[in-house]
Amino acid sequence: MAPPFAQLDFLYCPSQDVAAEARYFTEILGGELVFAIESEGTRVAAVRLTAGPPLLLLADHVEGERPILIFRVDDLTAALAELEARGWQRAATLEIPHGPCSSFRTEGGHRVALYQLTRPEVAAHFEGRHDF
Repeated sequence: MAPPFAQLDFLYCPSQDVAAEARYFTEILGGELVFAIESEGTRVAAVRLTAGPPLLLLADHVEGERPILIFRVDDLTAALAELEARGWQRAATLEIPHGPCSSFRTEGGHRVALYQLTRPEVAAHFEGRHDF
């Protein structure tokens, strides 16, 4: 029984001060600031810490203390059906910039999301943008 995940693409982390935390991850830990976006009072910064994924997303609108693990799947509908057949309970379905997504909490409180990459051009659209 293999998991339906293709790859962990994003760690979506709650942040009280996105700018300060992005500076720490870049200036102290040596990460690369991919983007820092401010829109309608919400700030999100993406930091690349390794050559490959996951990308660290620092966000002031994410509540709680645990990050959301965002896994890419090849086919979201099929992945959700497979998990439901195993007893998983469907939760929130939404859109993220990269495509359709389903977010849920495990019984232990971990936050997980599955998404299907239907808009790959979005990454290039955000990359290099530094609003703050």
